[in-house]
Amino acid sequence: MPESALTPLRLLVGLGNPGPEYADTRHNAGFWLVDALARQHGGAFRAEARFHGELCRISTDGRDAWLLKPLTFMNRSGQAVAALARFHRITPAEILVIHDDLDLTPGTVRLKRGGGHGGHNGLRDLIAHLGDNSFSRLRLGIGHPGDSREVVNYVLRRAPATEQALIEQAMSAALRELPLLLNGHWDQAVRALHSRRSEPSPAAKAAPSANRVPP
Repeated sequence: MPESALTPLRLLVGLGNPGPEYADTRHNAGFWLVDALARQHGGAFRAEARFHGELCRISTDGRDAWLLKPLTFMNRSGQAVAALARFHRITPAEILVIHDDLDLTPGTVRLKRGGGHGGHNGLRDLIAHLGDNSFSRLRLGIGHPGDSREVVNYVLRRAPATEQALIEQAMSAALRELPLLLNGHWDQAVRALHSRRSEPSPAAKAAPSANRVPP
C-alpha cells in the first residue's frame, strides 16, 4: 500500500500550564517536548501577547515551523492556538498538538490524526476554538492513578523518578521522529514510535474516561 502522507506541519503546540508551580507536573508534558525541540534547534521562546503564548521558530530540512506554548492555562489553550493559526493562515491539517495522556503508560508515545478530545480539556478547547478536530496529536503517556477522583491531583503532581525517566525516553524517541512529521512522512513516524510500547496502563483500563482531566 502507498505511504499515507501528512500535510507538512507549520505549527507544533505543546499543552501545559504556565508558572513555576506547574513546570514539573505531569500535565506539562507537552511543554517539556516543545522546550526540548527548541533547544535541539538552538531556538528560544519569547512571549507574544497577541498570541497569548510563547513562540519559537525552528527550521529543519529547509522547512520552517512555529512552536507554541499557550499561556492561557490548559482549559483555554484554544484561544492561543486559534489566534496564531488565524494570523499565519495555518490550517488544522498543518497543526500537531503535543499533550499528556492518561490512557497510555509512562514511556508510551502515540500519534493520532483527528478525533475527539477524549476528556482532555486542552484538546476540548482547541476543538471549540478551531471549529475543527482534524489536527494531529502526539500523545505522551503519563499513566492513570486508577481512580477518576484522583486524576486532578495526579496530573498536577510530579511523576516519581522511575516514571519520569520513562516519559523522557518517550520524548527522546518522539524528537528523533519529528523531522519526519514536519515533512509529512506520517507512516514512517508511526511505525517508529508505535513499535516501542502498545499497551494502555491497567489502571486506565479500569477507570472511567469521563471527567478525568482537570484545568
